[in-house]
Amino acid sequence: MKPRLLIPLIFLLACTLTGSPRASPGIDATIPPATPRPSPAPSRATTQSGPTIVGCPAFPADNIWNTPIDTLPVHPRSDDYIASIGLTDTLHPDFGAGDWPPGSGSPIGIPWVDVPGTQPRVAINFTDYGDESDPGPYPIPPDAPIEGGPNSDGDRHVLVLDRDNCILYELFYAWPNPDGSWDASSGAIFDLNVNGPLRPAGWTSADAAGLPILPGLVRYDEVAAGAINHAIRFTAPQTQDAYVWPARHQAGQPGENLPPMGQRFRLKASFDISGFSPEVQVILTAMKTYGLILADNGSPWFISGEPNEQWDNDVLNELKTVPGSAFEAVDVSSLMVDPNSGQAGTSNFTPTDFFYLPVLFSQ
Repeated sequence: MKPRLLIPLIFLLACTLTGSPRASPGIDATIPPATPRPSPAPSRATTQSGPTIVGCPAFPADNIWNTPIDTLPVHPRSDDYIASIGLTDTLHPDFGAGDWPPGSGSPIGIPWVDVPGTQPRVAINFTDYGDESDPGPYPIPPDAPIEGGPNSDGDRHVLVLDRDNCILYELFYAWPNPDGSWDASSGAIFDLNVNGPLRPAGWTSADAAGLPILPGLVRYDEVAAGAINHAIRFTAPQTQDAYVWPARHQAGQPGENLPPMGQRFRLKASFDISGFSPEVQVILTAMKTYGLILADNGSPWFISGEPNEQWDNDVLNELKTVPGSAFEAVDVSSLMVDPNSGQAGTSNFTPTDFFYLPVLFSQ
């Protein structure tokens, strides 16, 4: 079927990109501004104001992951998106101390490991989405931690950070082989020193949205330090067959009332966090300032973090009292400098501005 042009509507809306089913490249249908701002050449981060992981920048400070969205406009479909995820469903910290079920050997959260730049590279055999994966070899150690534990049959994410070069390697549904190689459904490599280019339009990663995972995890060290300075990864039960910047891939179904991959949400400024424990206040403050970013299909309002024995699970469970109705969807389209870069500019939005809905294509 030939692509159909949908009539643009004059409305406040985030730039929406339609994607393809998980295994097929999609169409990048972004309409650039009349006078696009130039995208700078890739360069190492030169500021320490952004978040860091074992001394590496978690992307430059002006990356969209690390940009406050607390003053941006509410998305016009916010009520629909929130209702589809769950108004009365509450936040769920999908991370903590120990394992679940108890005694299962399955840590609570998505683990990661850092390795030196000299870590031997091993072959990766992609079993499902090799045409949308970055080819190996990857510096994956034979004992790299696997999400859910070595016997899990879940997502089995493996995240490895080369701490000397600040290159992130991520695998989805990864299984080690006796010869040191790994089988994986898909894989992606991210240079954390630069804003781009993003993955090719329509490509998945180790996450359904085509985004990195590690930069969006809640980590114990940053909570203990008193501030999370980045957006937080989360999942929703149903998503739209579309994606918005900086996501590059969709894994959803038709429905304009469903949120697209990459959609940003924030905790409402009016939500009172004063009664929560200090550690939880750090997390909730980040949700107000940097928000959540929709990265995968899953249980409603499940936020991702690392497993760590220093977490206090009873304290983290306070998050389960925060309902979906306390959130709102945010339009971050005014921050986009270049659709192929994660760099965020300065928003020129004013309450009287109107934008054309970008042209959408379907196949």
